[in-house]
Amino acid sequence: MKHINLLPGLNVSRETFLRLKEYEKLLFKWNAKINLVSRSTLDNFWNRHVLDSAQFLSSVGEKAGKWVDLGSGGGLPGLVVAILSDEVELVNKLFLVEADVRKAVFLKTVCRELGLKVEVYNNRIEELPPISANIVSARALAPLKTLCLYAKNHLEKDGVAVFAKGENWKAELVEAQKKWIFSYEAVKSTLHEGSVVLVLRGIKSV
Repeated sequence: MKHINLLPGLNVSRETFLRLKEYEKLLFKWNAKINLVSRSTLDNFWNRHVLDSAQFLSSVGEKAGKWVDLGSGGGLPGLVVAILSDEVELVNKLFLVEADVRKAVFLKTVCRELGLKVEVYNNRIEELPPISANIVSARALAPLKTLCLYAKNHLEKDGVAVFAKGENWKAELVEAQKKWIFSYEAVKSTLHEGSVVLVLRGIKSV
């Protein structure tokens, strides 16, 4: 089977690559009608979105029974995680949470057309019943102190939270630690200087 190198250490089958290309096509089509991602990022779609989302999987590096992606929007990182995990079998069940009706319809459409076994919840995060997930993720959604609250509500006891953060991540970390206790690892982005994927464990209120 032919494999394609997406990132150093990340080789995917041709089938997975074609699925990612089909996702790209659908996102471009829908993005012309609703704002899924910034149009200025489309020319650099693979680095800016697909490969950046793939780093969530490599940062976690462990098998997950349930993975919940909050504020999934255009499916980043949720749909990329779904497509990649179908090949590497790291996730048994993936849930995407999106409050915007149109974006939720987009997510469901991609899942249907690509044959992804994913559940899409068209709910506000605050109104969602606890899911008891192994992993909770979010990208460009909210300040870290708010993400900790969301994660605490939806993670099982030994669960892991994975959040992408930009150059201001240290300041967000300081603010979050005023309200929350947790251990963390800051995994440096291989694509964006100064950005990290924060991996949090043991989240509890101060």
